[in-house]
Amino acid sequence: MNFCSSCSAVVEFRIPEGDTLPRYICTQCHEIHYQNPKVVVGCIPEWEDKILLCRRAIEPRCGWWTLPAGFMENNETLAEAAARETLEEANARVEIGDLYAIYSLPHISQVYVLFRARLIDLDYSPGIESSEVKLLSESEIPWDEMAFRVIHDPLKRYMRERKLGEPAFHTGIIERSPKKIVSNARPDCC
Repeated sequence: MNFCSSCSAVVEFRIPEGDTLPRYICTQCHEIHYQNPKVVVGCIPEWEDKILLCRRAIEPRCGWWTLPAGFMENNETLAEAAARETLEEANARVEIGDLYAIYSLPHISQVYVLFRARLIDLDYSPGIESSEVKLLSESEIPWDEMAFRVIHDPLKRYMRERKLGEPAFHTGIIERSPKKIVSNARPDCC
């Protein structure tokens, strides 16, 4: 950030009085510009024993598979964001169910929220951000072609828990290292 969004003056990056972290502060009007993590919201859309996946048509990870998800917009709830993203990416209507997982991704300043969801019908097709949309059973999921660990790891866990009964809520941290995930889940889940 170079300029104040309130008055267009130059900003400085320093710790404001009474704070503990550096912030962008306007040199003219003294507005403090807070920057906070982005919230990404998605869902696991189910139809019977299958999951709806989208092949990404945009970067990052164009051509790789993911669950429908994206950035939360102002003036919407978490559930509304998950339903909207599913409609945008898969032209699919869902009934949002229980919250399934919340993951912190501190290395990219994101919080990822994942719901369970039920497809309302089988009327789906690729949206503007997807090149392909498929309803897949666990054995058909292209695990080695999943776009992000924050999708791959919770979906793997979900499939295991679904076999055992009701999937349980999880929180965790996904670090930059590809092998490290910290979670409150059972130790054998990772």
